[in-house]
Amino acid sequence: MRTTTRSGRMCLVTGENVIDVERASAGRFPADPLAVFERWPEFVEWAEGTTDGPVAPVGPAGAPSPAPRQVFAIGLNYRDHAEESGLGLPDSPATFTKFVTSLTGPQTQLRLPSAFVDWEAELVVVIGRRTERVMAEDAWRHVAGLTVGQDFSERIVQSAGPVPQFSLGKSFPGFAPTGPVLVTADEFTDPDDLEIECLINGESVQKSRTSSMVFGVGELMARLSAVCPLLPGDLIFTGTPAGVGAARTPRRFLRPGDEVVTRIEGIGRLRQSCIRA
Repeated sequence: MRTTTRSGRMCLVTGENVIDVERASAGRFPADPLAVFERWPEFVEWAEGTTDGPVAPVGPAGAPSPAPRQVFAIGLNYRDHAEESGLGLPDSPATFTKFVTSLTGPQTQLRLPSAFVDWEAELVVVIGRRTERVMAEDAWRHVAGLTVGQDFSERIVQSAGPVPQFSLGKSFPGFAPTGPVLVTADEFTDPDDLEIECLINGESVQKSRTSSMVFGVGELMARLSAVCPLLPGDLIFTGTPAGVGAARTPRRFLRPGDEVVTRIEGIGRLRQSCIRA
């Protein structure tokens, strides 16, 4: 099953059709995506028998979960990225947040606040039911689906201060595009092993598989939910593979006019056009 949003309204994607959920369900489910995530198991049961209905509003796709209450992000979660950063493998997930105001849809203009903005292609997990102290082997039952994300990062702000605090440098407006759709786990042969790639102006700068994560989706959810509940609609940015600009020699950052494409097999792609702030 695939979902998306149009004009902030939850929509179901069936083949070439994008169906407005509230209208197709005759009001059984609301237009608000977060309210639908709160009833995710019931919604999935209804959606599996729905192939046609009123079309969604005309307009670009938005973020599949546009207003989560919590956004978790994981650093150094690919072995090759830890190596290029000159750091050892973490023994627990390096966790920070991207503030909700940084979220945006899959096709946007990215305003560059400085000359030090970097790219980080990421698989994003959307939570489908309240999750507390879940075992890793049971975690996928709590996942609504997967989507594509970019963890854009302003490296000067990210590393400022005596003890770097990542969240501000990763939360400028537009620094968390997601989409174009949410895809449920049953759509994949193996949801733990998907190809992920980032291209800058057509050049592949990151390419890996999500099976190369240090902590997979199940383990991340187990570790996070042992500390705080994961809520329906919450996002987990699961980390990025090697190839970021700050680890290159010489270092490379985004410039006005650059186009960033982020893709994950079986889900789709993001496209950001960089402009001067």
